[in-house]
Parts: sequence; C-alpha cells; structure tokens
Amino acid sequence: MKAIVYPNPGDPSVLTLTDAPDPTPGPGEVLVEVAYAGVNYADIAMRMGLTGMPFPLTPGVEGSGRVVELGDGVDDIAVGDRIAWCPTTAATTLGSYAERIALPVGQVLPLPDDISLLDAAAIALQGLTAHYLVTERAPITDGTTVLVHAAAGGTGRLVVQWAAHLGATVLATVSSDAKADSARAAGAQHVIRYDEVDFAVEARRLTDGVGVDYIVDGVGGSTFRGDLKALADCGTVCLFGIAGGIPEPFSPMEVFPRSLTLTGGSLTNFMRTREEVLRKAGELWSGRRDGWLLPEIDSVRPLAEAAHAQAALESRGTVGKLVLEVAGGD
Repeated sequence: MKAIVYPNPGDPSVLTLTDAPDPTPGPGEVLVEVAYAGVNYADIAMRMGLTGMPFPLTPGVEGSGRVVELGDGVDDIAVGDRIAWCPTTAATTLGSYAERIALPVGQVLPLPDDISLLDAAAIALQGLTAHYLVTERAPITDGTTVLVHAAAGGTGRLVVQWAAHLGATVLATVSSDAKADSARAAGAQHVIRYDEVDFAVEARRLTDGVGVDYIVDGVGGSTFRGDLKALADCGTVCLFGIAGGIPEPFSPMEVFPRSLTLTGGSLTNFMRTREEVLRKAGELWSGRRDGWLLPEIDSVRPLAEAAHAQAALESRGTVGKLVLEVAGGD
C-alpha cells in the first residue's frame, strides 16, 4: 500500500510518500480501507518531535473508510461497514495517512447511511471534542456568554455551533475577514479580530464590563493570560490545546479572589466506556443530520499532497477542516 511516512523530525518537507506493507488485523481489530484522513495539529506536533513518538512513523489519528477484514473475536462489525475513527482510547492508533489501517474495535465509530465518509472524516475528532467542551466542562444555557478562540478552525467552529444551539451568546476570536465570516455563519453573535484589538478588553466591552462566563481555549500560550482578564467573576476557562504554545506559569492567587475556575480537557477522558463512545457519536451524527452541526471543509487534497496540507494548517490561513483523500468515494 501507499503511505506517508515521517522518516525523522522536521518541517513538512520530511513527509515521504512510500510503499509500505499492508497491516494485518490482530484480535479485536478490523482492517479498514481508508477513504479520507483528517489533518490535525497533533500530526504536526508528532512531525516536529514534540510528542516523544519514535521515528519513522506514519501519522494520522482520524479518518473514515470501509472495513475489509476482521480480526479474531470481532462479531459486532461486518466486512463492508462504513466507519469513522479517532482517539477514543488512551492508546491512540496512528496511520491514517495510508491506504489501509488496522484499528482496535474501541476506536471504531459506525456510520449511519446518511452520514457521508467525507463529513465523518471532517467532524469525528473535532465534533467529539466539541461535545465535551460544550456539555461537560461548564454549564451552558440560554444567556450564557461563551468566548471561543480560533473560532473558524475545525474544533472552534463546531464549538460555536453547539454553544449557539444551546442558546449561548457566542463571542468568537479570529484573525481574518474570511474567518470572521465563517464564525458568524456558525452562529457567533460577536466576532473579535484579535490581530487588531486586545480580545480581553473587547470581550469586556461587549459584555458591558461584566466579562464572559466560559472560555474555550485551544490556543494556550498567546491567549491564556488574556483569558483571565476576559472572564466574569465565577467564570471558567477550559484549556484543551496549545496551538499557540504552552501558557506561562501563574499563581493560584490570580484565580481565587474572583472565584475563577481553570479546567483542562482531553478527549479520551470523556470516552470512558464503549457505550459512552457510541452514545456521543450518535449525538454527533444527529446534530449533522438535523443541520445545526455542519463541518466547514477548507480543502480536500490527495494523500500525495499531505505536506502541503500540513504547511497550510501551520500557516493559520485555513478556514475549517483540512482533509486528505485516500480512496475517496462513499
């Protein structure tokens, strides 16, 4: 089969399209023909050697495709089934940037007939991330004010849609006119150009000086200090990513006088049982089916252009999700 390999850490130029042996499904695994693979910051962190993963490696933590072979002990999935996958267990399976991948059943998300393989690859990981960010890290009801950083990105845009669906007033930070349009289309009532103004000052102005109830932050280093300023008393910030670097250390003295809450988020902590995984995936597909949860796909590129896709994501010039087409189809 064809696969993308990182032979060593480096910039996008290290990505190599090469021939690789077909994987074989072990007990409790399925072999999948990959239709589409999602492109994520996690792939870039691995390429840069920031995760401790050994080289060489084939990247890719999510995708969609069809089951072509079953390992021993698999009796609830059939050959020919359409599925998606993403890291729903602590032991993340890599290798979606390839024509075939062997997956443990615990990471398999069965697809309803009305969810396309392309949509599934564009929404699975970020959609399940948005699920816990909106439903489990802080209470969101009518009138809750929520600030979403990187609101036109793959995760941010889905968080905006989900929070707006629950009745929140959403403030979105973006860095371009195109991203501002995307955030508004997703349901943001207020858009803040953080490249032009101090987002914390603007968030307080937009809330009549009160501040926001909840901040969803996947950026980290360049935003965290401002988050504390933008929060209302008793507000919550959830840090779930560090696309902008690791936040500087801070003292608890900065949070207790105003009763602020700092919490973190990692998807696998909210995928505790198989039943929970399937229920949340079902709610994700339902939101897509009902039309209020819609992925925005920046572009779909062939597997051979994976380096270009990663470079585009790193440039922060993309709007929505980047997807690699491997076998394609539906």
